[in-house]
Amino acid sequence: MRTAVVIDYGSGNLHSAGKALERAARETESDSEVKISSDPADIVTADRVILPGVGAFADCRRGLEAVPGLLEALHETVMERQRPFLGICVGMQLMASRGLEFGITDGFGWIPGEVRAIAPADASLKIPHMGWNTLTEASPHPLLEGINTGPDGLHAYFVHSYHLIPEDRAHVVAECDYAGAITAMVARDHLAGTQFHPEKSQTQGLKLLANFLKRAP
Repeated sequence: MRTAVVIDYGSGNLHSAGKALERAARETESDSEVKISSDPADIVTADRVILPGVGAFADCRRGLEAVPGLLEALHETVMERQRPFLGICVGMQLMASRGLEFGITDGFGWIPGEVRAIAPADASLKIPHMGWNTLTEASPHPLLEGINTGPDGLHAYFVHSYHLIPEDRAHVVAECDYAGAITAMVARDHLAGTQFHPEKSQTQGLKLLANFLKRAP
């Protein structure tokens, strides 16, 4: 039995993410146990790690720092033991070098780049960007296997005002259009992040989570 740990640091849709992962595991007969935990001991023994996040970049960073040993356990598991990692919404943004929301805040530096405010070309469009969008695939990735993308593809649910701009275009897996391209998904090696919420994205999201649970540690 492999363990997928959803990190609890006081931010994110923990219940929704946990239930969606459990459903994805059950429907695909995955041998994964899903656990929600803030205990560094659970994280360092995890086979997969999911980091959700809602709110401001700096607040989420402070939330992680407030739990003794959590950042160290996260780094050990993901970067040293190289266990598959999925960041969701601000959890994805924290993978960047830094965030520019309400000042400059350091990120993890796993995906070099900055988290900047969305600036749609159409000034009449509301911020935050909230609602359902299809994805435009920029490069193939195992987490999108079996998921229809493009104008007639499955929709993903977004709610955010900032997005990650990677320094290396090769780290962009998918985008969506909001009077301009918005980074929807990034990845490199065993790391991946979605700006949209797979736990709220119905068929598309369950398939993506199932693909994540299938990734070999």
